[in-house]
Amino acid sequence: MATEPPQTRRRDRTHYLYIAVIVAVLLGIVLGFAAPELAKEFKPLGTAFVNLIKMMISPIIFCTIVLGVGSVTRAASVGKVGGLAIGYFLVMSTVALVIGLVVGNILHPGDGLNLTESIAKSGQSQVKESESTTEFLVGIIPTTLVSAFTEGEVLQTLLVALLAGFALQKLGPKGEPIRRGIEHIQRLVFRILAMIMWAAPIGAFGAIAAVVGETGWSALRSLAIIMIGFYLTCAVFVFVVLALMTWFIAKVNLFSLLRYLGREFLLILSTSSSESALPRLIAKMEHLGVSKPVVGITVPTGYSFNLDGTAIYLTMASLFIAEALNAPLSIGEQISLLVFMIIASKGAAGVTGAGLATLAGGLSSHRPELVDGVGFIVGIDRFMSEARALTNFAGNAVATVLIGTWTNQIDREQVHEVLAGRQPFDEATLLDEHGEDSKPVASKESS
Repeated sequence: MATEPPQTRRRDRTHYLYIAVIVAVLLGIVLGFAAPELAKEFKPLGTAFVNLIKMMISPIIFCTIVLGVGSVTRAASVGKVGGLAIGYFLVMSTVALVIGLVVGNILHPGDGLNLTESIAKSGQSQVKESESTTEFLVGIIPTTLVSAFTEGEVLQTLLVALLAGFALQKLGPKGEPIRRGIEHIQRLVFRILAMIMWAAPIGAFGAIAAVVGETGWSALRSLAIIMIGFYLTCAVFVFVVLALMTWFIAKVNLFSLLRYLGREFLLILSTSSSESALPRLIAKMEHLGVSKPVVGITVPTGYSFNLDGTAIYLTMASLFIAEALNAPLSIGEQISLLVFMIIASKGAAGVTGAGLATLAGGLSSHRPELVDGVGFIVGIDRFMSEARALTNFAGNAVATVLIGTWTNQIDREQVHEVLAGRQPFDEATLLDEHGEDSKPVASKESS
């Protein structure tokens, strides 16, 4: 009971940040229309915020990938359930990323925005002076083990992180102190990022004001297109892709499952974080009839590795920024970016802003001149956080049911009784055992 007041205060502060970003965006829009020339002068505020995010890219990717590789091994080591869960998460993340790319290419949300001519020209010159495949592959190898961090080369950081992760696995029990040390460093990095995110209202104000001052109604139209497109894409993924899989594989009606989890969805909607419903999801999946081992492995692992909503967001936001800067990504670059996001998105389950850092990392690894566009997307990032969290949560609930079905560790009679409402969930069964110990290391926010 003693810990409840601090948790409440933290949640309230997050709401203050959310409200502050919305107010800042509205003020930036008003200034952009009322005094366009003055609004353009505030662009450095958005640039400064983007630079702060860029500063965190390498340490975030290193820590999350190293620990993520270890998590895959630990999850797979428990046998069939863990291996099946990891395989399913990788496939579904890829599907979500592909859907995001397809919808983004259909909508062209940033088309015609033309944010800055100078950046557009630099993008065109970069395409003309692009490296050969051999030079690109050789360039992934850093000069030294630490130069990838000091030079801000994202793909080099990714390579070092993967090597470190696999080396840590080979060390076995002897590597446990190193793993714990990296976990501590990750907490420090995420704490710094959380502090930086309090500057998001200032960055959002500067970026939105400058863009609206420069482009007028075109900016609002483009923002509306990507937001509505993102919401619709998440809806299609949940109500078409997940619904079909749930029905044909588990013979479970998705709408009945979502209705059963209605209180959890309301909780996520009010907090913008699916982590707030993690203990309840574990308890409710066990009550539904899925075995404890399946729930205990699938749900916590899914919170770090099964981020379908975040995957859709990353690809659509990347295409939006590229088109807004008048430097669209080629098909080859989109495919390469997709591969990068499949790996890097596993680190997007950290604190607020980790998704932005992953987005910036993906752009930096392929088209560094596009990273400045992240300052524009931050203005609407918070508006899309609920859709990301809700989609992630729905994906993890469906994954638990599917993996329980594939491993024959689900009581089908219990499922039908619960979903029919004949065995309602008893709130008194939500014990402390479903609390802190079940949380994944890096799941402060699934956005």
